[in-house]
Amino acid sequence: MTGVPASAAGGSSPAHGAAKPKGASKTQAGGKVQGAAKNHSTPKAQGAALSSAADPSGAAGGGKPARAKIAAAAVNQASVWNIANLLTMLRLILVPGFVALMLANGGYDPAWRSFAWAAFAIAMITDLFDGHLARTYNLVTDFGKIADPIADKAIMGAALICLSALGDLPWWVTIVILGRELGITLLRFLVIRYGVIPASRGGKLKTLTQGVAVGMYVLALTGWLATMRFWVMAVAVVLTVVTGLDYVRQAIVLRRQGIAERKAALEETEA
Repeated sequence: MTGVPASAAGGSSPAHGAAKPKGASKTQAGGKVQGAAKNHSTPKAQGAALSSAADPSGAAGGGKPARAKIAAAAVNQASVWNIANLLTMLRLILVPGFVALMLANGGYDPAWRSFAWAAFAIAMITDLFDGHLARTYNLVTDFGKIADPIADKAIMGAALICLSALGDLPWWVTIVILGRELGITLLRFLVIRYGVIPASRGGKLKTLTQGVAVGMYVLALTGWLATMRFWVMAVAVVLTVVTGLDYVRQAIVLRRQGIAERKAALEETEA
C-alpha cells in the first residue's frame, strides 16, 4: 500500500512472531503519515496538512474557534447601539429640549409647561425601561453604566433648577435632592474597590416619588392639586434623606468588610 512491511502494518507474520520494540508503533504511524503525504502531494493537500499540524484546534473544528472570537468582538463593538443605550441617549437629548420648553415664554405659560411635562415624563419612563432591558437581555455595556446615571441626574437636576429659578420650588429642596444624588454617586465610586452598593427598595421608591412630585410642579397646577404636590414633594424629600443615610451606612459596612477580608487574606498569605 504505502511501502510499509506487512509486519509493520498490523499483525505478526509466522516468520516474525517475536515481540516488536516499543518504538515500532511510532515508526508505523510515521510511515502511514509519510505514505499519505506521498499519495496526496497536491499543493492544497500539503497546505491543509501544514495548517492542521500548526493549529490542531482549527483543523478539528474547521476554524470555528477563530471565527467565534471574531464574531464575539464584532458583537461587543456593535452592542453600544442596543435599545437600552438608545433610550439613555434619548434621555440625554431630552434634557436641553426640556429646559427650552420649561423656560419658553417666561416660564409661566401653561401650554409650554405642559409640553415640558411631556418631555420630562418621557425621560422618566425611558429611565424605567432602559435598565430593565439591559439586565433582562444582557445588554449591559460600559457606555450604559456611565451614561445612564448621568442621564438620570441631568434630567432631574434640570427640572429642579428650573423650578427653583422660576420661584416654584424653594432652593433648599433642590440643594438637598441634588446634594444627596451627587454625594451617593461619589460614595459608590469610593467604595467600588470593596463591592457594589445595590439599589434598595427605598431608593427605588424615592426615585418614583421624586419623579411624580417634580412632574406635578412642572405642570401649572392650582387648587387642591397644588396642595397635593406640596405633600408629595415633602415625602420625596424625606425619602431622599432617609435612603441617603442608609446608603452611607451600607458603604461603611461594605468598606469594613472589605478591609477585614483583605487583612485576613494577607495574613493567610504570610503564614
